[in-house]
Amino acid sequence: MSSKTAALQNLFGQKKRKSANRSLWGTALIFTFLLLMGAFMILPFVYSIVNSFKPMDELFIFPPQFFVRRPTTLNYTLLFKLTANLWVPFSRYIFNSLFISIFTTGVYVILSSMAAYPLAKYKLKVAWLYKIVEGALLFNGTVLWLPQYVISAKMGLINTYFAYIIPALAAPLGLFLMKQFMEQVPMAIIESAQADGAKQVTVLFRIIMPMVKPAWLTLIVFCFQGIWNQQPFNLVFNEELKMINMAISQIVSGGISRMGVSMASGVVVMIPPLIVFLVSQSSIIETMAHSGIKE
Repeated sequence: MSSKTAALQNLFGQKKRKSANRSLWGTALIFTFLLLMGAFMILPFVYSIVNSFKPMDELFIFPPQFFVRRPTTLNYTLLFKLTANLWVPFSRYIFNSLFISIFTTGVYVILSSMAAYPLAKYKLKVAWLYKIVEGALLFNGTVLWLPQYVISAKMGLINTYFAYIIPALAAPLGLFLMKQFMEQVPMAIIESAQADGAKQVTVLFRIIMPMVKPAWLTLIVFCFQGIWNQQPFNLVFNEELKMINMAISQIVSGGISRMGVSMASGVVVMIPPLIVFLVSQSSIIETMAHSGIKE
């Protein structure tokens, strides 16, 4: 019996080692695949930074080369010199971009959350309006330029900060995203808070919002990036109200001679959205790992 028991143990031990090996190889394969996909996705970002340090002759060399041979900071020096000679101070463009992006993102997250809460947790007679929101997700922003201009002109928003803010607040993505997350919050938590005397505003901002933190952090990333990169040329003509990306696009429109400056400006413009993404990404991962929402 002892020999049979030992044989069975050896057999099961071999199966366990094989399954462990298969798991190890599978993990290595998945890790390799994710590493390749991550490198592929970060490649355009790295290529933009490399090009910003290339001299003019390397930018137009054929065949193109990925890495720079003779790195130079001349492109950034020319960019700062050009911005220093603008009629409007460059700090004004920076202020416009930061103010519009931060203010609009904050208001957009609050409005989206307030609109999504009753649709997600209560049966309303106007719930059919959510179908319109879902349909609005199918529209491309370019299609809306003409109606946006007509509506903005009728409301007197041309050449004002509201020309940036009001159209951005009407984006349907925030309501859609927040509603999907709020539906996962158990109704028992809301009813318990209301039984203790909490009002709807208190329930939303002190109970629901902390529990759906991944949703509004993700929304902050998308909203800030979209507003920072927007260029409403058909709504804002006053130079003092333009954003930094609009000013840089005018600076680098000098043709081939400013190609290096264009590469440097692209890197400068992408820094604030990248910072917001990196900060929010760590918070999203941490919140998802320690979320208080349970099935």
